[in-house]
Amino acid sequence: MRRSLPYLNLCLLILYPVAWFAPLMRAALLPIFGMTEISVVSGLQSLWDSDAGLALLVTFLAVFAPFAKTLGLALLQFGLLSRRTMPALHLLGRFAMADVFLAALYVVLAKGIGHATVEVAWGLWLFTFCILASIALSAAEARVTE
Repeated sequence: MRRSLPYLNLCLLILYPVAWFAPLMRAALLPIFGMTEISVVSGLQSLWDSDAGLALLVTFLAVFAPFAKTLGLALLQFGLLSRRTMPALHLLGRFAMADVFLAALYVVLAKGIGHATVEVAWGLWLFTFCILASIALSAAEARVTE
């Protein structure tokens, strides 16, 4: 199992970009006009047009934090980074999980509005899987090194 951890972690470096472009949800003001697919990337594009501060925060939570944590863990697993960086990688993982919470909160809020229709799409499940797999791989790595 220990030998497979670095390679499982490297798989996440491929899955994260797929999850960023995959549809997180489908939304419509009125369902008879069709649904618009929203991905991490399309959501970020809309945010940059309307609120640069929030766009910067979401970019950090959805793109930078999970990818940097995964890349850092890979460097650590292949002996290219010091083990003293584990607390920083753990902190990056916590920030990455915050984005899944925000996406879930948006779905709940949108469903509370009577005129909007929101459907969760497969990309939200993939993105959530990537975050949870990264947390599990970090925990397994921490146990192996103890």
